[in-house]
Amino acid sequence: MSDSKFERHRQPWRQDEIQKLHTLAKKGMALKAIAKALTRSEESVKDRAKADGLPIAKLR
Repeated sequence: MSDSKFERHRQPWRQDEIQKLHTLAKKGMALKAIAKALTRSEESVKDRAKADGLPIAKLR
């Protein structure tokens, strides 16, 4: 029995995802767009960015 097919809730971040997060954040991409690109919740992306000391463009 597996978890739901695409739900990423509480999944550990892989190194490639972290690199992508850093790349997108440095490009000034909005939180919503980064979350969609990484198929993660905005909350998860925000928490990870904060943990890495990474500023993310605010939603406008």
